[in-house]
Amino acid sequence: MLRFSIFLKDLKSIRKALLLSTVLFVAGIVAGWSSEGFEQFLKSQLQGLGEISQQLGASDNPEWNFFVFIFLNNSIKSVLVMFSGLLLGVIPFFFLIINGMVIGFLLKVVEASGESLFDLIVKGLLPHGIIEIPVIVIACGYGLAFGGLVLRSLGGIFAGSERRSGIGAEWRGFWRKLGTASLWVVLLLLAAAIIESTITLWLMS
Repeated sequence: MLRFSIFLKDLKSIRKALLLSTVLFVAGIVAGWSSEGFEQFLKSQLQGLGEISQQLGASDNPEWNFFVFIFLNNSIKSVLVMFSGLLLGVIPFFFLIINGMVIGFLLKVVEASGESLFDLIVKGLLPHGIIEIPVIVIACGYGLAFGGLVLRSLGGIFAGSERRSGIGAEWRGFWRKLGTASLWVVLLLLAAAIIESTITLWLMS
């Protein structure tokens, strides 16, 4: 039930939600690159991340502290966003847009400053992002699928007994998938945090 092959197989059952999750994330990146209206908000987000990074970098054991912060921050948020789909998928929706906008705005700032976008992407994002970004998109996909299930359940309240029985079976299957996905999301983000706190940190230092 918790095997990685089961996790991969389960992803096919939420492929529409995964596609929507990907589209929202990419739309967020485009909006962050081109938007002027949210510039102050995005600057505050990057400033907050910069301050945390400076504090961790100045600690006695920066690699370990970076690892703990990155892993706990990403894994807790990802699992919470999966289960927050219970609220009709609203939180995963905005989580994708905002995180995409922050990345898009960061790329825009780096390009405007004359620094190398290639270095940022290849050294700063790609080593860990090749795992981290798809996993976060998957977590949000589960959150969106959860929201869709809630909406279908609300619509089935006045349906016949056969329809309600089908929704009940769908809920039981989804809880199992959510448990399997939560485990692998955390494990994959653990691997991404190890890479980010070692290889990425070394490449960007």
